[in-house]
Amino acid sequence: MITLGIESSCDETSCGILEDSGRVLSNIILSQKVHSDFGGVVPEIASREHNKYIYNILNESLLKANINLSDVDLIGVTNGPGLIGALMVGIAFAKGLSYSNNIPICAVNHLEGHILVNFISENVELPALVMLVSGGHTELVYMKKIGHYKVLAKTIDDAAGELFDKVARILGLGYPGGPEIEKISITGDEYYLKLPIAVKGRMDFSFSGLKTSILYHYRNLSKEEKERRRADIAASLQKSVADNLIDKIGITVQKYNPLSLVLSGGVAANKYLRERLNTFSLENKIGFYVPPIELCTDNGIMIAKTAYENYILNNKHHSIIPVPNLKLLEV
Repeated sequence: MITLGIESSCDETSCGILEDSGRVLSNIILSQKVHSDFGGVVPEIASREHNKYIYNILNESLLKANINLSDVDLIGVTNGPGLIGALMVGIAFAKGLSYSNNIPICAVNHLEGHILVNFISENVELPALVMLVSGGHTELVYMKKIGHYKVLAKTIDDAAGELFDKVARILGLGYPGGPEIEKISITGDEYYLKLPIAVKGRMDFSFSGLKTSILYHYRNLSKEEKERRRADIAASLQKSVADNLIDKIGITVQKYNPLSLVLSGGVAANKYLRERLNTFSLENKIGFYVPPIELCTDNGIMIAKTAYENYILNNKHHSIIPVPNLKLLEV
């Protein structure tokens, strides 16, 4: 069985083609660079860029997979969460392909896609804790099995990826902020700023206070100190984000005794965070799983995997409409 996944929820246009054996036939991702001039994603521009390139991305994906569209048995498409205009482009395109080629179609929750991308090449031991960290979401999820999720903690304000973007802007770095923060933090002192663990001991994440602390600290530095301390601030921020995540994970591990810890989402590409959570997993004698760097960002193959799993579980979504604030379905 061959599944085509289509992803267009934000600023990546992607098509991925997956065999039911787990073999990735292709995964073409186009990241929209135009938004860097604005310091963030402009929804209207994102929609236009998706519309401009999605047909070419599909053709490139089919060409790399060495198949024709007639060989595809199932189409999966992201229907949320995301930017409504961007979602509409992907959904309209996928529906057109489905109707004109008589191929079944399945709506996919973008968040579940980030979780299940870990299952393409790994035999993740279940039950697992999933730490989902991206530009728009920071959620700790208990996963009993595929299709069965319980959200244990989520952010009450900014997401971790959003925090990186905002602090990068404060420090005068580029967009997206996560890679810029990671790059300069290599030479920084992570103990320079003592940033707190927000709502410590409670099952909530909160990151807006970290941004405010850094803003007040940075603007009071001299011009020379700002230049000299930029890397130290970035390193301190990374450490604080990891500390905040591990605080909640630690509470949950004691309560639920999972066999695995899964890190997913765009921020999962951060090497420092990967190392910290890997160390935590070793200390607590549980498995640790994280996608390859190229599968942390939004991509079509995670949508293909999720569509396939939902299809064989008979969790098909017949009403495929964009849902910008779509939540992870808890069972």
